[in-house]
Amino acid sequence: MAARTRLTRDRVVGAALRVADAEGLDGLSMRRVADELGVETMALYRYTSSKDELLDGLVERLFIELEESLGSTPFGPAALAAGDAETAPPWREALVGVARAMYRVALAHPHVVPLMALRPFTVPLTRRPPAVLRAHERLLTRLERAGLGERATLELYRAFISWVLGYIVTELREVVDNPDEPEPAFRLGLHRLPVKEFPRLRALGPGLAARGGEEQLAAGVTALIDRFAPPT
Repeated sequence: MAARTRLTRDRVVGAALRVADAEGLDGLSMRRVADELGVETMALYRYTSSKDELLDGLVERLFIELEESLGSTPFGPAALAAGDAETAPPWREALVGVARAMYRVALAHPHVVPLMALRPFTVPLTRRPPAVLRAHERLLTRLERAGLGERATLELYRAFISWVLGYIVTELREVVDNPDEPEPAFRLGLHRLPVKEFPRLRALGPGLAARGGEEQLAAGVTALIDRFAPPT
């Protein structure tokens, strides 16, 4: 009973994140979260009314972690709010810094990452968690202050979000044929592909499965910036 009096939404979402990190999203349920907290399942519904709301809470938690990781750095909310060119980095550098920070947060929670890309398809913009909206607001503000026109701002905004989330989801969601197999080709099941029909997939599969890391992510962001807002 004492545990119930200390229950909060933050604790519920934190428990859900621990479960998802350890067991994946397939292992996440209201009952499993209740077990993690040592309470009855019904006790959770005061703080989150459904599993969908719980999933939104996980997305919010990742964006809060992003906000905290940026913190008082030159890429963070404080530097942007100040609008001071002496403390804030050039906007191109800032976008790359935000992408790197997103990657590091995702790396800590690889099982939850798909939600960052998928939940927007089910949740209208205005109903997304405040931490998510703040991240998008800061991005648009940074692009606006860079002096881009409305069209260039929207194009680069869409390209940045699509590239970073797509890269991270692809990078961290490894799907293998046999996780116990140490040999990369057999681990991926490439031996099952007919060699005459899929020679390039057979040859390049292990390389495609290897992580590109932050550097390839940063290179992609830089290329997008140069494409939609070339240096003058």
